[in-house]
Amino acid sequence: METRTIGCAVLAVLAMAIATAFLWGSSLLGGGLPDYRYRLTVEVETPEGLKTGSSVIEVKTAVAGRNSISVPGAVSHRVRGEAVTVDLGARGVLIALLHAEDNSDWASNVVYRLVPEAPRVLDVEGHRDFEAQFAAMLEHLEPIELPRTFPEQGHLKDQPARPMLVRLADIADPRTLERVDPDDLAADFGPGVRLRRITMQLTDDPVTTGIEERLTWLPMVYQILDKSFHPEGIPVGDFKGLFLRRF
Repeated sequence: METRTIGCAVLAVLAMAIATAFLWGSSLLGGGLPDYRYRLTVEVETPEGLKTGSSVIEVKTAVAGRNSISVPGAVSHRVRGEAVTVDLGARGVLIALLHAEDNSDWASNVVYRLVPEAPRVLDVEGHRDFEAQFAAMLEHLEPIELPRTFPEQGHLKDQPARPMLVRLADIADPRTLERVDPDDLAADFGPGVRLRRITMQLTDDPVTTGIEERLTWLPMVYQILDKSFHPEGIPVGDFKGLFLRRF
């Protein structure tokens, strides 16, 4: 039976989805920015050799028009894609979630925050031209290794730039999920297991699919989990969204 906490969280997610749909369909929208995709790759060193996993994620971005009633000029994102899984055999499965510490929007803004900043471009009215700036940003095609934290941005400091990493001891049971320390994978996966790096790179490859075939419990996860499920350090509000997001 679902817990009241998870049930309320599902309702909250649905409410947010309705509000977002209204914003994206509103005539007050300023317009869309270029869509883009990036490949997120996780590399893990093991006694048996290098193990890798990757996922292509797509981001759609829109800017509210300057005449928008509530949030003129606000930038909103939608993400389509899935978490990265790295099969470590008998040791379990390492998963890089679509979420970072205290940042559920990580998957939608990691490229924008880590690609070298494009020059500020103004339109004919003297307003910031986000579309031109995004186009310049998307010219950066080299892979970028994710640092521990994002560069400081105003009051935003020490924000994790890497996705949250978790271990699934039994791929068939979501209750075996536990958070792991990226600096000490050996503590959970055994001696000789170490995170080599996590990279991202802009790409035209198709969005990755198939995680529901590997994590067969994902489509019905809210029916499986009950009030005893409180994984330490892992948010459960939009639990399915940690692994899979669709437009």
